[in-house]
Amino acid sequence: MPVAIDLFSGCGGFSYGFQQAGFKVLLGIDNDGTALKTFSLNHPESTVSNLDLSKSGSIKQIQDKARGMKVDVVIAGPPCQGFSLTGPRRFDDKRNTLYLAAIKTVKVLQPKAFIIENVPGLAALYGGQVKNEIIRRFGACGFNVACSILCAANYGVPQLRRRVFFVGLHKEIGSFEFPPVTHTADDYITCSDAISDLPTREKIFGLEEHKYDHTPQSKYQVLMRKGAKVLYNHVATNHKDFVKEVISHVPEGKNYKALPKGVGDSRKFHTAWTRYHGQKPSPTIDTGHRNHFHYELNRVPTVRENARLQSFPDVFRFLGNRTQQNRQVGNAVPPMLGYHIAKKLMEYI
Repeated sequence: MPVAIDLFSGCGGFSYGFQQAGFKVLLGIDNDGTALKTFSLNHPESTVSNLDLSKSGSIKQIQDKARGMKVDVVIAGPPCQGFSLTGPRRFDDKRNTLYLAAIKTVKVLQPKAFIIENVPGLAALYGGQVKNEIIRRFGACGFNVACSILCAANYGVPQLRRRVFFVGLHKEIGSFEFPPVTHTADDYITCSDAISDLPTREKIFGLEEHKYDHTPQSKYQVLMRKGAKVLYNHVATNHKDFVKEVISHVPEGKNYKALPKGVGDSRKFHTAWTRYHGQKPSPTIDTGHRNHFHYELNRVPTVRENARLQSFPDVFRFLGNRTQQNRQVGNAVPPMLGYHIAKKLMEYI
């Protein structure tokens, strides 16, 4: 069984997909303690480490925690804020420390493969110069690197989430080809396909556990409910009446631009006050919980609803307060997308 470690793991969405594909995830590393508790709960055979990868000596600690096991794959999703400020000629700027730590970890551990995920804008920064520098540096470490922007909806995730992926294979193994898409716009999994079976929670706001009150309405729901008997993280927000009134004015699939004049004037940015469309995938799930609305109900989505839209199965439970739970869900790589990449990677290693 190939062994992987997950840097900047968060709650472990990417790792969960790798596990489903047959990998042993040895270690999840992050500096968010609550996210690591969620990781540990849902990856009981893995070890977690609260580690700041910007600190010197962190890579030695990773080696120690690997306990001498050969690491086949390094998974990473490092922040890249520094690139937009420093430009390609200052790749080693201290603001890019975390990205550099990912590169150094791969260089030291020399796995068979690595995979890095990030926002799609990274690929276009400075005319692609940052992307090319990342490929060059990993190439100098002995890897052939493939880069592609993938949309999660093309792999069965009910969400139009686009992210750039760098996948490197050791040069002795070959060159990676990304998995073919499994879904197109004609058969995308929709919001309704994903969450229509969940209780509305319109008059129940505080219960942390809830029973299903509908049978599955789609194949996707059957998949998400596999092994689950109790519903967790499905707590509705008890909005004030005037907030529900404002939300009621947002048509399905529209945002603040469709509101009457004078309504919702305080939140005019691109994704503000967006109501999901029941017959389409959702937009990108973010780390907050007050920018998007349920496609029918006049409230923001629950953590579980957004987790479904991220392809987290119902047996995957999130810990922490709701703000922390929403952050964990929004920051994650959709497990189903991770699964398809991992299955393809398995063919090579």
